[in-house]
Order: sequence, then C-alpha cells, then structure tokens
Amino acid sequence: MRAAFYTLGCKVNQYETEYMAELLKRAGFEVVSHKEEADIYIVNSCTVTSTADQKTRQNIRKFKRKHPQSTVILTGCMPQAFPKEAEELIEADIVLSNRSNGDILDLINRYNTEHNRLIKIEKHLPDDGFEKCEIENFSERIRAFLKIEDGCDRFCSYCIIPMSRGRVRSKSPDDLKREVKKLAQNGIKEIVLVGINLSSYGKGEDFSLTDAVRICCEEEKILRVRLGSLEPDHITDELIEELSQFDKLCPQFHISLQSGCDKTLKAMNRHYLSDDYRHMANKIRSTFDGAQITTDVMTGFNDESEDDFNASLEFIKEIGFEKVHTFPYSERSGTAASRRGDSVPKAVKEERAAIVIKEAEKIREKYMASCINKTYDVLFESFHGDYIQGYTKNYIPVKVCCNSDLTGEEKAVTIKAYDSKSDICKGEFA
Repeated sequence: MRAAFYTLGCKVNQYETEYMAELLKRAGFEVVSHKEEADIYIVNSCTVTSTADQKTRQNIRKFKRKHPQSTVILTGCMPQAFPKEAEELIEADIVLSNRSNGDILDLINRYNTEHNRLIKIEKHLPDDGFEKCEIENFSERIRAFLKIEDGCDRFCSYCIIPMSRGRVRSKSPDDLKREVKKLAQNGIKEIVLVGINLSSYGKGEDFSLTDAVRICCEEEKILRVRLGSLEPDHITDELIEELSQFDKLCPQFHISLQSGCDKTLKAMNRHYLSDDYRHMANKIRSTFDGAQITTDVMTGFNDESEDDFNASLEFIKEIGFEKVHTFPYSERSGTAASRRGDSVPKAVKEERAAIVIKEAEKIREKYMASCINKTYDVLFESFHGDYIQGYTKNYIPVKVCCNSDLTGEEKAVTIKAYDSKSDICKGEFA
C-alpha cells in the first residue's frame, strides 16, 4: 500500500511525520509524495492559528474529493486541542490525536478490516511521560530534526499549545544517545534539537539542554548541532556560557520575541520584558562569534495601540534580527486572551505585520551584504546538477556552481553576492 503525508506546522510535527512514516515503512508501506496517487493520505495538523486550522480542513477535504476511494487520516495538534471540530470533519476516515501517533498502524489495520470511521483522541495527562518515539533517518536528508521535548507549562495568554501538547516532558539522555547514533550511522551530518518548549528540556529531571547538546556533539559522525526555537526567559547567562564550550554547536538562535513592547508582553503573559531580551541578545552576540538571532513577532495582539506597535517596531530595529517570522494575532478559543476580546481590526493587524516584514527585510539585506567577501564553512545539503546548496553554521543559505555531488560534505566558501528575491547567497570555493 502507498501512504502520503501532508505536514503543517513546526519542526516537531515534521519529526512526528518522519516517525509515523518509518512505522508504516517497517510494516511494508511505500511512502510517497502527497502529490502522487496513494491508498492513504495523512494530514498532520497544526493549530497554532485559525489559518492553520483552515489549511487542515481544506486539505482533508481536498484529499477526499480527489481520492474518494483512499483512506484520509487526520492527526496532529488540531484534534488534540479541538476534538469536537475534528470529529465533525467527516471527510477524515480516521481521526487521532498527537498523543496517539504511535497507534497509527493499528488504526489503519482496524479501518481496513471494519470499514467504520475511527476516532481516537486521548487527552494529555499531567503525569504523561515522554512517549517512546525515535527515528533512524530523515527523508533521505543529511540534516535531521530530533524531538527531545514535548509540551509547555508557560500558558501565554494567546496560546493554545498547552491544550494541544500537554505539560513539559523530556526524552531521556539514554534514548537520545541511541537515536543520535542511529541517525549518524545512516548518514545524518547535522542534528537540530527541537521541542514544543525546547528551553524546558530536562525540567524536573537531573539533566538539561546542555546535556542534550553534549550527547549530540560527542557522536563523531555528527558535524553540526543546531537548536530549534527557544524561549528567552530560559536562556540564562550560565546556559549561554555552557553552550559556548561546544565547537559543533551552530551559533544560530531562533528566540521567540512576540513583541518588543513591555505592556504587550505583560498582557501576553510572556514572563520577560524587553530589557531581559536585550541583555540576552547582547550576551549571545558577545559570546558566539558571528551569531545570528532570528525571532517570531506577533502584531495586533488584543488592544495593541499604535504606540505599543511602534515601541515593538523600534525594538526589532534595535536588536537587528537577521530574520523575523511575522504574523497577525489570531484569537484561539479557550485561551485567556480570547476571554478579553479582540479590539484590533484584521486590516490593522495585517498592515502592521507588513510594516514589520518590510523593516525586517531591510535588516536582513544589510546583514547579508556584510557577509560578501567573507569565507564560511558550508555544509552542503542538496545537489542540483550544475550547482550545490547548503548552509553556513550561522544559517546563511549558500549555493555554489559545481558539477560534483558534495552532499554531506563541508567546504570553505567565499560569499560573492546575495540575491534578495531568492534569499540565497552565491559563493565560490575558497
């Protein structure tokens, strides 16, 4: 049988798709692109915004409409956070929550035998342990996302994630070590540690994020270790100093800001203020040579005034983020913010997001221009016949004219130009 995945959302979802795909492959399934004909289509959903829910519904209906004889499965965060809405999506033949991803093969077999719609949505419980899940490869790539943490205890006022992911829980160091070794043996050269609240890895345990990085760095075949999205209030001076001891750790940090306005941060229940973020950013840049700091920014949260927005915009300019993921605030039912109402018109949210995007692009272009004529080690990830493409340790995308497949190799490259439209630097071998 042929199975196809369509994945929405974060790197954790991408890891979980790989996990489910490997379960199916071991059972004899052929995993193909969602653009191909398949017997089963699996939508791994995100629910962080209402737009994500909309995309989930659209794709579930599209797969059933185009492939009426195929089995359509809905999993991921949407069923977990909004089980009633997920059950009502009747085009999905099987609905399961992210807590039950490990049961996907059993549910497929049951459905093929009984031919009755199946719903399995189990709630996350406070005493849940980290689920037993591991992967051996990552879709034939040389960079793998590796989930080491799940859940979040922060309860930001706008966020549905605690409902869709449960409380913080962490992969054990022994399980992590075993998984890293398997990935390395199968040709993975770079590990990206990911989690729903990665900074909380090891909370309540006798290990920490530093230990996870150390385990990855100690695997000889792994050339690089990168961190996924982090929360600023967990990044202490001590943690920064600890992480700086690892030569394999890439100096690229995606640290969520959401707003540079203190009033808005308090309303969001973000547990830090702009001064705290400023100190952390300065500490990272003074500790890691060539560090990149990227972030997420939300516009139009609740009653964000023009002055609040301008304060946030000025802070973004001051920090000089190398890249900013910007999105308008999307109210999620069941959150604390949803009970306060949403007074900022949609058009204003989108206008403010466009302003942030424009300013962030200026900052990025200036940064990229500063990289020209500098030499970096590039780990190549893909070969395209007449050129090869990869990333520097601080995540500058680079392509080099080349007739040889150097995928998985690290080479010194001098940056010669930056194409803002494609957001890729062009380089030459040093």
